[in-house]
Amino acid sequence: MKNCRKIGLLSSLLMAVGMAFAQNRFPKPDFESGYQYPDMTYPIPDETLWTALDIFLLIALMSFVAWAVIRKRTRKPIIWVSIISVAYFGFFRSGCVCSIGSIQNVALALVDNSYVLPISVFLFFMLPVVFAFLFGRVFCAGVCPFGALQELVNLKNYRLPKAVTTALGMIPWIYLVFALLYAITRSSFIICRFDPFIGIFRLGGDIGLILFGVLLLITSVFIGRPFCRFLCPYGALLSLFSRVSIWKVEITQKPCINCELCHHACPVDAIRAPYDNKVKETRLEGVKRIMHYCIVLPLIIVAGAFLMQSFSGQLSRVHKEVKLYDMVMQHEADPQDILSVELEAFYGQGGTLEELTEAYNAVQADFRLYAAIAGALIGLVIGLTLISLSLKRTRTLYEIDHAACVACGKCFSYCPQNKI
Repeated sequence: MKNCRKIGLLSSLLMAVGMAFAQNRFPKPDFESGYQYPDMTYPIPDETLWTALDIFLLIALMSFVAWAVIRKRTRKPIIWVSIISVAYFGFFRSGCVCSIGSIQNVALALVDNSYVLPISVFLFFMLPVVFAFLFGRVFCAGVCPFGALQELVNLKNYRLPKAVTTALGMIPWIYLVFALLYAITRSSFIICRFDPFIGIFRLGGDIGLILFGVLLLITSVFIGRPFCRFLCPYGALLSLFSRVSIWKVEITQKPCINCELCHHACPVDAIRAPYDNKVKETRLEGVKRIMHYCIVLPLIIVAGAFLMQSFSGQLSRVHKEVKLYDMVMQHEADPQDILSVELEAFYGQGGTLEELTEAYNAVQADFRLYAAIAGALIGLVIGLTLISLSLKRTRTLYEIDHAACVACGKCFSYCPQNKI
C-alpha cells in the first residue's frame, strides 16, 4: 500500500515537472515532418447585429416622435422614448455611437482620404439631420440620450434674461467651430474628450467631467436643457435645418387666443411673445440700421480671422507632432538621462530632426489656414447674433421659434384650444 502511494506521488511529481517544462519551453520544437503550426485566432464580439439594432431603433424612435408631435400633438410618447433612449443608447450602449461626436468623424473624412468613415457613424450623423429638415428637431426631443436625460429630471422652468440666453446661445456655435478645427487638423476629438455625460452613462471616468455632468443635471431640474441650449454643437447644426423644416411643429391648429400659457410652459424659451414694435421707428431708420450692421459684419469676420490666426501656434500645441517636436527640441537643448516614452519611441525608431521639423511645419501651415477660417466663422456667428437682436417685426400672436424648439411637446397640454 505504501509502495502504491509512493509510485502515485512520484508520477504526479513527474507530470507536474513535464507540464511546466512543456509550457515554458521556447522556441517551439522544429519538427522535420514539415508540420506547420496554425495561426491562433480568438473570437471577438460581433458588433454588426448591435449596430443594425442601433440604426433601426434610431429611425424608429425619431419616426415615433415625429408622429407624436406633428400628427397627434401629444407629449406622452416622448416620455417613453426618453426612457428607452437613456436606458439603451445611454447606459446599455454607453453613449456610443454618438450623433454629437460624429460631427468630428465626418469632418475628418472630408479632408483626409485615408480616413475610413464607418457607415454607422455616417448614419448617426445624417439621419437626425434628415429628420430635422423634414419634421424639426425630433432627435433632440427624446431620442438623443443627453437631451432625454435632462428632460426626465426637469421639474421647474426658471426663465433666464434674454441677454443671458443670447450670449450663452453663441457657445454651441463656437464649440462647433473648434471641434471642426481640431478634427480636420487631426489633432483631437474634443467633443468626445470633454463629454460631460459619458462618465455618467459608463459609471466611471474622469471625475471632473462626471462632476460637471452632475452639475448640468442639477441645473436641468430648474432650467430646461442647459446642455442642449448652451453647449451642444450638434443641436446648433440641427437648428439650421429645423428652421426650414417641411413639416413644422404647431401648438394648435385652432386660432391662438394669446393666453400666454404655452410661453410659460416651454422649457427652452422657444415660443416668442407678441409685440407691436414697442420702439417706434420709420422704415427708413430700420433700413439704415441694418445697412450699418451689414457694413460692420465683414469687419467682425476679418477681425475674427486675424485674431484666430495669430493664436494658431498656441492652438496647434494639441497636435501630437507639435507636442513631440517641443519635447525633442527641449531634449536636444538640455539632454536628460531618463527619456519619456515618446522620446524613446522617436529615437528608437530612428527618427530624425529634419523629418520631425518638416512634419511640424506642415501642421503649423494647416493651423494657420484653418484657424483663420475658424476665426472668420466665429466672427460671422457674433455678427449675425447682433443683427438678429436688431431685427424688429410686428408679431401679434405667440409663435414657435423652430430653430430653438426641441419638439418636447410640453406646450400641447397647456394650450386651452387643444382641449376644446
